[in-house]
Amino acid sequence: MAGSGEPVLLTVPVVQGRRNDRIRDKIVDNGQKWKTRHYKALAEHCYRKSPYWRDYRDEITHLYEQEWNGLADLAIATTRMLMRGLGIDTPLLLASEMGDFPGHKSELLAQICAKAGATTMLSGDGARDYLEPEVLRRYGIDVQWQDFRHPVYPQHARGPDDFVPRLSAIDLLLNTGPEALDILRRARAQN
Repeated sequence: MAGSGEPVLLTVPVVQGRRNDRIRDKIVDNGQKWKTRHYKALAEHCYRKSPYWRDYRDEITHLYEQEWNGLADLAIATTRMLMRGLGIDTPLLLASEMGDFPGHKSELLAQICAKAGATTMLSGDGARDYLEPEVLRRYGIDVQWQDFRHPVYPQHARGPDDFVPRLSAIDLLLNTGPEALDILRRARAQN
């Protein structure tokens, strides 16, 4: 996120477990004051004066008032909040609730897609270095590549020539409100 200054990276501390722990097994380290730091960055430094802060403030506040134990639970709640804000009503499926998958890497993705009934997987262009489309094709999954080009939109605390790309979706939402999804769709249509 970014206000008028340099971008700020918000991270959630986790209790150190094993290196190969799954996200659903990661525990949030609530001994650190990460929620206070996050909320202050959002509410006081970056977005307090953004055009749509008041529209989303209560939901964001509620997110930070809750006690989060699992990192996955926080990620899912944040994703659902953003989906509501963007007006996306696509069902959210959790691989961890779909059963066990024995595969790894591309095989794992193929198994999850097949279990969900998908026939197409949209992947970022950066995955071309490691994703194996032929593995997904064996499961009846077609891979489509997206060459993402970041849309430029008004950021309330910055001038028109001072746009900061690759911030959180919350930046787009708090700066553009109900236009956010259309901005993303127009950017996709240009690719």
